[in-house]
Amino acid sequence: MRLNPVLTGMGTYPFVRVREAREAAEARGVPVVDLGVGEPREETPAFIRRALAEAVEAEPVSGYPAATGLPELRGAVAAWVQRRFGTALDPDREIVPTLGSKEAIFSLAQIVGGPGDAVAVTTPGYPVPARGAAFAGRDVVELELRADHGWLPALDDVPWGDVALVWLNTPNNPTAAVAPLDFLEALAERCRAHGAVLASDEAYSELWFEGDAPPSALQLRDRTGVLVFNTLSKRSSMPGYRSGFVAGDPDLIDAVKRFRPNTGTAPPNFVQRASVAAWGDEEHVIETRERYRAKREILLPALLDAGLEPAGGPASFFLWLRVPGGDDEAFAAHLLSEHGVVVAPGSYLGRGGAGHVRAALVPTLEECRRAAEALSCERGGSR
Repeated sequence: MRLNPVLTGMGTYPFVRVREAREAAEARGVPVVDLGVGEPREETPAFIRRALAEAVEAEPVSGYPAATGLPELRGAVAAWVQRRFGTALDPDREIVPTLGSKEAIFSLAQIVGGPGDAVAVTTPGYPVPARGAAFAGRDVVELELRADHGWLPALDDVPWGDVALVWLNTPNNPTAAVAPLDFLEALAERCRAHGAVLASDEAYSELWFEGDAPPSALQLRDRTGVLVFNTLSKRSSMPGYRSGFVAGDPDLIDAVKRFRPNTGTAPPNFVQRASVAAWGDEEHVIETRERYRAKREILLPALLDAGLEPAGGPASFFLWLRVPGGDDEAFAAHLLSEHGVVVAPGSYLGRGGAGHVRAALVPTLEECRRAAEALSCERGGSR
């Protein structure tokens, strides 16, 4: 049997390793609080669930969804972008609904570039852009994120003559850093000058805890060669609904529209109709953001008391922390075995993550309090 060598040569998906470590501890009887895998566990708001149920009842004959998505959903996304970022988008030419954002991120390298082209990704980072590029047969170039550069890639590190696609994730997973608008402008200009596409993954745009709301590449004066990806998974606690969008340069959106009928990955119509309700409401987003803020205020002091050092930014639902001594895997194993607290070693998220751990603020408030209590004895006493 001949399997794709990209698949057989690929290491275990990093979050699988985190899950396996948790399961092994639970099998030994260790009570565990999992801050390792960043899957939202907030309750999906009731009005969204009702909208989904009503949409199912209204569609007794369930047809295949159009690859371009429902006009009502494209309009709802455009209205949200206008309210949130002050940018007017044409819902027919500049927006395509997607099955969450992961599948669209994975497949972009099949649309942009060709044989011999490279895709630039950041490290540490979300592994999907690199894996999608590898399966598309592209070379992958890693751009290291550095603390002394605000956890942003250095533009001069990009091999501009080779790349067809440059990925940015802001707010960033795992560092929680936010790219300012002037950096997005500079990166987009450099991409255009070299014929590369800028792809901005903005899945955590609605989760921030200090300063102004994170900007978007959709706010750029010139969006030529720019695509932005977002999702309801974090904003609206809808990871299982798999509903997101890609928006930007109309020529690139046209290419996305030509590609997507081949994959059949449009969200079901009843999910799209529930998504219209989600994009149209901000009250539940504010409430969700405040719950994450409360978790952050519980867990961050406890993790610092355990000996970790603050290293990341003020956004996303992640805490990015420096490990004393630099051995992130050993420190993560210690927290799990001694305190039942799972964190993700930074090295699992790419070469640039070594010496750090990532804690996801996804358990319930009560579980976060339990984790904080378990960590409080790390330095020999309670707080």
